[in-house]
Amino acid sequence: MSGFFGSQNDNNQGAFGALRVEVRPLMRLVYMWMTLGLVISGVVAVYVSHSSIMDRLVENPALLFGAIIGELVLVIGLTFALRRISPNVAAIMFVAYAILNGLTLSLIFLVYDIGAINLAFFSAAGTFAAMSVLGYTTELDLSQYRTYFMMALIGLVIAMVINIFLHSSGLDLIISIAGVLIFTVLTAYDTQKIKRWAADPTFTEDGSLLMKISIMGALTLYLDFVNLFLFLLRLFGRRR
Repeated sequence: MSGFFGSQNDNNQGAFGALRVEVRPLMRLVYMWMTLGLVISGVVAVYVSHSSIMDRLVENPALLFGAIIGELVLVIGLTFALRRISPNVAAIMFVAYAILNGLTLSLIFLVYDIGAINLAFFSAAGTFAAMSVLGYTTELDLSQYRTYFMMALIGLVIAMVINIFLHSSGLDLIISIAGVLIFTVLTAYDTQKIKRWAADPTFTEDGSLLMKISIMGALTLYLDFVNLFLFLLRLFGRRR
């Protein structure tokens, strides 16, 4: 009897070990691209905030709206044309998105104190890291809650649009809290989703597809982190 359970345990350990080996390449690439994107956005945001470009953004809102539209086009393009484009094109689109997002993020330096920005960033980093580990290690299937996550996200967007016209401080507080909670949970959900991609031989056996999927995964987690950071900044940031 002991021999049977010992053999079964060894097989399970071998299976888990094989899974770790399989998921490692994609997960490593995902976090590498995500980190690169955050670094690029951060450097661009800091540079713009200390240059004459900031004055141009403030004086000419069309530049800001153009950057936002460019971001949307790049995200949609990566999402729907990923299989048809080359890895190099996907990488260029991701870097271009990070640059444009850094341009738009530079405006937070006009609105918030640097201390609040630093606090929000490190709080977001800690929360993101914890939830990413949770999403990677949990045995709970988070995909069963996907519909609820999407409904919450749509509701958040609708509430934000409504508050543009209402200018309600109470609703703004609720939106900020909801945003933090939603993107905290989405971080775990998206990490688990990417882990499943990493265990799929369809993605891991094709080097070109592996690179493109890693960029798509990086963009997903990048968006989770940036939105978590921005909602935390809204929640306890000190406005100038």
